[in-house]
Amino acid sequence: MDQSNRYADLSLKEDDLIKGGNHVLVAYLMKPKTGYGYLEAAAHFSAESSTGTNVEVSTTDDFTKGVDALVYEIDEAKEIMKIAYPVDLFDRNITDGRAMIVSFLTLAIGNNQGMGDIAYAKMLDFYVPQKYLRLFDGPSKDISDLWRILGRPVVNGGYIAGTIIKPKLGLRPKPFAEAAYQFWLGGDFIKNDEPQGNQVFSPMRETIPLVYDSMKRAMDETGEAKLFSANITADDHYEMMARGEFILNTFGPDADKVAFLVDGYVGGPGMVTTARRHFANQYLHYHRAGHGAVTSPSAKRGYTAFVLAKMSRLQGASGIHVGTMGYGKMEGDATDKNIAYMIERDSADGPFYHQEWYGMKPTTPIISGGMNALRLPGFFENLGHANLINTSGGGSYGHIDSPAAGAISLRQAYECWQQGADPIEFAKEHKEFARAFESFPGDADTIFPGWREKLGVHK
Repeated sequence: MDQSNRYADLSLKEDDLIKGGNHVLVAYLMKPKTGYGYLEAAAHFSAESSTGTNVEVSTTDDFTKGVDALVYEIDEAKEIMKIAYPVDLFDRNITDGRAMIVSFLTLAIGNNQGMGDIAYAKMLDFYVPQKYLRLFDGPSKDISDLWRILGRPVVNGGYIAGTIIKPKLGLRPKPFAEAAYQFWLGGDFIKNDEPQGNQVFSPMRETIPLVYDSMKRAMDETGEAKLFSANITADDHYEMMARGEFILNTFGPDADKVAFLVDGYVGGPGMVTTARRHFANQYLHYHRAGHGAVTSPSAKRGYTAFVLAKMSRLQGASGIHVGTMGYGKMEGDATDKNIAYMIERDSADGPFYHQEWYGMKPTTPIISGGMNALRLPGFFENLGHANLINTSGGGSYGHIDSPAAGAISLRQAYECWQQGADPIEFAKEHKEFARAFESFPGDADTIFPGWREKLGVHK
């Protein structure tokens, strides 16, 4: 059934829709299956995403038609389709009238993903008007809160050197806590890797007190504050809250130094919102494990990593992993910096839409996945700043001298970039950074050819 006469209006202008402030706009990559017209398929997609059915029904009235989602722009050659969703379509909480990402996803990326006339469809960008944006929680804490704990300026406080306890699984409580201590002697921030929680060989009630003891010893020894991001991911929100409360009680007077990590993609928006609302005094660390199933450039359905990150800010993530922008082991390239800009700035351009955030707190870019000191100067140069958290697992524990030396090498890489120094010349005066070349010779050969001769390394 061709529904383009109802669910498409190509006379609508995007500027007018934005000025009106009554629609969420969504841009998709979309291709119909062979034998279906582009506008016909787009209108069917829009109908399935809002008020439509596959047949005319007697219960449809004029009001219902007034909240139809409408295709307002198509570019068949580029396979681009844009749809305007009336704000009133989306579900609201009965408890407080707030908006929910679940409802946005149910409509904008719901049943339409399985339609028989659609070869593929992927959300590339979306725009949220002010009247709808203000109904989302947004972050309660941001990187300025971490800078304050670390004794830094709360504006442009700079790079936070972090790590992931490695190996990601298999350590018992005492070795786990010792690994944390060794890094904290040189670095700032440790996160649980996403599978680490309450394994039978490393129960949380035994591991967490030992980790806190490691933090206190490292703070005493270095005279610096330290940060720990603890995984509270669980299927059941009561279990999440029990884990969180136990961790806060354990850290006691240092509870402000604890962030809570949630696996936001596999756990879903309910997990993120539970953590955001129940633990509003903690930094909310959104780990996106599993997201590549839909966000990978090779996937033609779902949504992009950009969309995921933008949704995380609306939900209230204090920080989210955003990939390594081509500088680490993860998929992506240098242009992915627009993901970081969208979540950290109050006004930013996406692939299709400009977004104003109207003072909503920023979400910190968290960089991990194959990063080490040698890769950081180029990464910072590409991004244009270093106001972020970097969790280098192998980049710390793989350092030839120690995890603490690995952490120091990361900090020195930041100093090198800050000073605009040549990394080879900088290495001659900074031992830990210099030893990173020997620790990661493959990267050194690729990024800094001839480094052995220049640094006098002959092996």
